[in-house]
Amino acid sequence: MSDHRQVAVKDRRAEPTGPGRRAARRAGGDDRPPPEEPPVSRRSSRSPRRGGLGLSRWIGIGVTGLLVLGTLGGYKVYHDIEGEFKKLNIDDELGKNRPPETGALNVLIVGSDTREGAGNKRYGQHMQGLGERTDTIMLLHISPDRDKATLISFPRDSVVQVPECRSPQTKAVIPPGPRMINATFNEGGIACTWKTIESLTQIHIDHFVKVDFSGFKNIVDALGGVPICVSKDVVDKKAKLELKAGNHVVKGETALAYVRARYSMGDGSDLSRIKRQQVFLNQVMKKATSSDLLTDPIKLNSFLKAAAGSLTMDSHLNVNRMLEIAQSAKKLTAKGLQAITVPWMPDPADKNRVVWRPEAANLFEAIRADTEVTQPDKASTKPAVKNEQVRIQVLNGTGRPGVAGEAAAKLADQGFVVVQTGNAGPATGVPTTSVRYAKAETEGAAYGDALALRLSGDKLTPVAGKMRPTNVQNYAPTIPVTTPPKGPIIQLVIGNDWKGVRVPTKIPDSLKGNVVDSKTDPCQ
Repeated sequence: MSDHRQVAVKDRRAEPTGPGRRAARRAGGDDRPPPEEPPVSRRSSRSPRRGGLGLSRWIGIGVTGLLVLGTLGGYKVYHDIEGEFKKLNIDDELGKNRPPETGALNVLIVGSDTREGAGNKRYGQHMQGLGERTDTIMLLHISPDRDKATLISFPRDSVVQVPECRSPQTKAVIPPGPRMINATFNEGGIACTWKTIESLTQIHIDHFVKVDFSGFKNIVDALGGVPICVSKDVVDKKAKLELKAGNHVVKGETALAYVRARYSMGDGSDLSRIKRQQVFLNQVMKKATSSDLLTDPIKLNSFLKAAAGSLTMDSHLNVNRMLEIAQSAKKLTAKGLQAITVPWMPDPADKNRVVWRPEAANLFEAIRADTEVTQPDKASTKPAVKNEQVRIQVLNGTGRPGVAGEAAAKLADQGFVVVQTGNAGPATGVPTTSVRYAKAETEGAAYGDALALRLSGDKLTPVAGKMRPTNVQNYAPTIPVTTPPKGPIIQLVIGNDWKGVRVPTKIPDSLKGNVVDSKTDPCQ
């Protein structure tokens, strides 16, 4: 069920460390499912309990809607109804102090439990006029190549540090501080949620899509239903769902009931439901990429008109942007989509809440590092040099202690064979970073290129001729190299303009157990 837990928690610390209670059970510290509602004393008199459908049910709407709509961008029918989509300009509210763009496409997706409009009031007509809340906050990251996507779900019980925001209704300033993450949307609107996610992840967000109840049925029905699987008979009176064990194709109210079910499936928690909905999304993607929806103008026209009233987008998500997504979405099949929930643990100050684990920082760093557009050199017949074939000498030319060791550790983690670390250059530092190889090495440039690709910033061109170090020492990797490569030793000279090592763009291995993709068992 949707609930009202958007009330800000007390300012009990300067910096919360991560997620809350529902998340806690998955961390393994508490096998009992947390209560559906917090103590009565935590409730706000301004926010009466709201029954009905919860918003984490809409995990597939915004994602599928965005990608499907994108593939329709070249059709005249899309241009004809573009004006029917609700647009919102929030540029002034985001400010100028934002993370840099990287070439990736990042879309913030939220679900709204508004009961306004003919399609939504049937789910709680008595709640019309009470505003809107969200239990669903997701970030869709599409790689610069537009061939892979990662969907990050943020548990609604997460206690996080919220930046200063402004109420969209009263324009009153909302001071910064630790709050429930869903309070950002409930109190400060989509602009506050956007600012909060950017400040927590340092990932640049390009667009947002807000979805309401009727959108779910529109998309699922337009696809002709979505296949699901349940491992046992399901009887859920709260969700009004009855399913026999086995495979089903659900649409309409049955699809709604399936994604809203909670107590009868999994461990009864909201986070368990998130994982099930991530599996459902992969099923939606499979159906969307294999159906005839995109090639049938009549179905497209019907789909678009139905969806137009269900989605609200930012003012920059226009036809041209949709056309860009259209070209990339052709490569983005269900196989290329991975879904993951931000790593969490119980909030030490309140077991009804969650805080994010340190591993969350690794996940965000991997997303930020996804900045490369792969452009293979078709003219070259030589195989690419692998990281494991490259020996590296890392020299610190900044004058700051520890820089070479830190870089060496990150490079070693990616398979490079670091043989030495040391220092080079004057006390004032070497101005620019360089990748160097011995003049006599005929293949030095190719090996240097392999290293240059893993450095942040503009790609460096390897330079012939090495720099004399002031001192060096042998490097001892955490995992010893059993068979050292025989290629040339490449020199990395770290200068004052050093931007760091680009971390792998994949989800960190430590989080692989939490990933939902096309290989995940759909029978939940």
